[in-house]
Amino acid sequence: MSFAGEQVPGVEQPAPEAQGFRLNHSMLRVKDPAVSLAFYTRVFGMRLLRKLDFEEMSFSLYFLGRLDDDEVIPEEIGERTAWTFSQRGLLELTHNWGTETQEGFSYHNGNAEPQGFGHICFTVPDLDAAIAWFDANEVEYVKRPEQGKMKDVAFIKDPDGYWIEIVEPARMKNVGR
Repeated sequence: MSFAGEQVPGVEQPAPEAQGFRLNHSMLRVKDPAVSLAFYTRVFGMRLLRKLDFEEMSFSLYFLGRLDDDEVIPEEIGERTAWTFSQRGLLELTHNWGTETQEGFSYHNGNAEPQGFGHICFTVPDLDAAIAWFDANEVEYVKRPEQGKMKDVAFIKDPDGYWIEIVEPARMKNVGR
């Protein structure tokens, strides 16, 4: 029998009407897209899959993904847009035009009071190598893997101060036991 999900109070059986629903992306607002795009493409190896501009509302959306090297992305713009919205685990960076020139402007990162949004998470094949890479790129830490009660988990910050959890799946086997 295949795993059907953990059962705790509040979990309900999926409705047939929700068949095929999947999480496509999470969105973060960014002050300066050039800075944030450089961070996510350089540090995490993500690719910009699609940029959408909404001139009448003065904002742009940047959809980033970390794809396998052999994945084929449609070249034709409409097909690529539809393909982008069919993927899993994308990051959408939203830029409200003009924020990049506003002195002292910043978004709430969700971890300051009052808390709300917490973080996004990236898995890495080798946590030690990832930490060395982050150090070489002068990435700011919230928590290094050796700090705190939860070992083998790091938290770094992106250019807008959003927290990013970093885990190596093989090291997570005993978490929560």
